[in-house]
Amino acid sequence: MTAAIIDGKAFADGLRARLADFVADFVAKAGRKPGLAVVLVGEDPASAVYVRSKGKATEAAGMASFTYRMPADTSQEALLAKVAELNADPAVDGILVQLPLPKGLREDEVIAAIDPDKDVDGFHPINAGRLASGLPGLVPCTPLGSLMLLKDRLGSLSGLDAVVIGRSNIVGKPMAQLLLAESCTVTIAHSRTKNLPEVVKRADIVVAAVGRPEMVKGDWIKPGATVIDVGINRVDAAEPGKTKLVGDVDYAEALEVAGAITPVPGGVGPMTIAVLLRNAVVAAYRREGLEEPAGL
Repeated sequence: MTAAIIDGKAFADGLRARLADFVADFVAKAGRKPGLAVVLVGEDPASAVYVRSKGKATEAAGMASFTYRMPADTSQEALLAKVAELNADPAVDGILVQLPLPKGLREDEVIAAIDPDKDVDGFHPINAGRLASGLPGLVPCTPLGSLMLLKDRLGSLSGLDAVVIGRSNIVGKPMAQLLLAESCTVTIAHSRTKNLPEVVKRADIVVAAVGRPEMVKGDWIKPGATVIDVGINRVDAAEPGKTKLVGDVDYAEALEVAGAITPVPGGVGPMTIAVLLRNAVVAAYRREGLEEPAGL
């Protein structure tokens, strides 16, 4: 068996194209563009690249993009004041504070300061609670993008056994909640799970989000299972001095066993920004009291 490749880039491109139509609908009804504000503190190169790509993607979708750069020595009080300013700005529907923050800044306090209805990252405790309770809220982008790929591949997920490897607030926990809402039987595994390969082998769906390069081996995978690899790890390449990106799954091995698998790169990664834009559009509709269009 050779697994089908789940093309996250193609799916994300399609989602962005649909979002442009939803944005045009919103503009016609609200008389303004949905607005997404991104706050970058410090000069982390990877974060700076990511913020630029978010800004370009926001504008390409027809939305208003606001980027605020603050120095690395910004105080907690100044950052919270910026968040409060954006909470009160009627032109801003979504707020994203780029993580990680420089040392000395308390991320949990900053996340909690964001208006939950503008929390497009879906990290606010209120949004986490809404997700756990089955209530409408903003959902973290990577898990929601992963769910979209799963449903596109499999259709109904009802009754399937799913294993999520990783228990972070950003991916693992919300991913498990989303799968539960789809009536999956869900196991959350992690570094201390006993007999982890045997646990994974039972699963129809495997979501790997543990941050360890190629940890999940091919013989862990149930034949025909669908594998979503959230990991992005940079490791040494065969050529001296070169590096490459790999996931948390041994792709070459899993490819021979799984029914379908996301590659790294090109799988889950492209979905994250596309879903971020989707969350901002959803937030805009809700803030204006407008009915969300079908398919958003």
